[in-house]
Amino acid sequence: MQKVISTEKIPIKLWLDEPEAGALKQAYNLANLPFAFSHICLMPDTHEGYGMPIGGVMATDNVIVPNAVGVDIGCGMCAVRTNIKADSLERKQITQIMSGIRELVPLGFDHHKERQEESLMPQDYNIDNLVIVKRQYLAALKQLGTLGGGNHFIELQRSDEGDLWLMVHSGSRNFGLQVAEYYNKKAKKLNEIYYSEVNPKADLAFLPFETDEAHLYYQEMRYCTEFALANRKLMMERIQDVVSSVLKNACFEPIINIAHNYAAWETHYDKKVIVHRKGATSAKLGETGIIPGSQGTKSYIVEGLGNPESFMSCSHGAGRKMSRTAAIRNLNLEEEKGKLDKLGILHSIRGKSDLEEASSAYKDITQVMEFQKDLVKILVELSPLAVIKG
Repeated sequence: MQKVISTEKIPIKLWLDEPEAGALKQAYNLANLPFAFSHICLMPDTHEGYGMPIGGVMATDNVIVPNAVGVDIGCGMCAVRTNIKADSLERKQITQIMSGIRELVPLGFDHHKERQEESLMPQDYNIDNLVIVKRQYLAALKQLGTLGGGNHFIELQRSDEGDLWLMVHSGSRNFGLQVAEYYNKKAKKLNEIYYSEVNPKADLAFLPFETDEAHLYYQEMRYCTEFALANRKLMMERIQDVVSSVLKNACFEPIINIAHNYAAWETHYDKKVIVHRKGATSAKLGETGIIPGSQGTKSYIVEGLGNPESFMSCSHGAGRKMSRTAAIRNLNLEEEKGKLDKLGILHSIRGKSDLEEASSAYKDITQVMEFQKDLVKILVELSPLAVIKG
């Protein structure tokens, strides 16, 4: 922990030097919520979001806040170690693998033409009780196993021990967005009816667990989180199929998975609370996690240290230092392409719009990791060989 701000109703604990003004203003709003518990946490990748900073962690007393989870509910990472030595790969083989992945995994707004197997969807839910899940279910069957856009990616990576790793970053596709928007509107209406003291301009409308709406949102949010995992698992299976078709002796270790953008009942400081992690991941003692860098920079497999000060959480990545619009406006296309070319990384930066996800738009991942040495320890360091962006 780097700094504590004690001017608000509850403290704000920061694992970074200087958060941007917009993110700090949002943290002040969080710290003055009547139901916020103990303190607010800002992870080292913190930047301004909608309502709550991305990289923020907040515990609440019997209340859930849709905008403190975000719109890509359950977005997260998965990674798999292979038995292949990265240095044994020829450039041609890497190209074949990436081409094969593009054939099997739809990117951006694309989805499958056919519905995927229903058995892959989350089980043990009565979807007739879930308004948005029921409405979006058939469409989601075509989105299962698709990457999406924005900062989502598929990478081939080389570990510091020389092994080939596979990594996927993706979320709950349209499910999460629809659930977030629907229940945020519900929360706003309820807060108006009951004259909530929370400033509506803060975009932090909430649902008390005394209401049916809170329980319904919690169930739909959980479904989205499980769907996001199913989505990543299906993509990873198909990526492995491609790798096996090119590298005949390939074997794969069990998948590592970690989610961000969710809320969960947990016990902290001897009290059962709802922990909201928006652009932050769980880092319980001994828990294996994944912290990716930006395009062309290192990623890390980590082990949680269970630090109670962060509600046992850590950053979910490097974090933006530049908005998407600013990145397109200010970054040089040829310079960003040159950085990746110089490192020998196969990439897909082609035009100005691709600068949204250029590495220069993100914070220095090595500094981010330095800031959270009391939250996680690094197990494996990964360097990119090739990347597919959504």
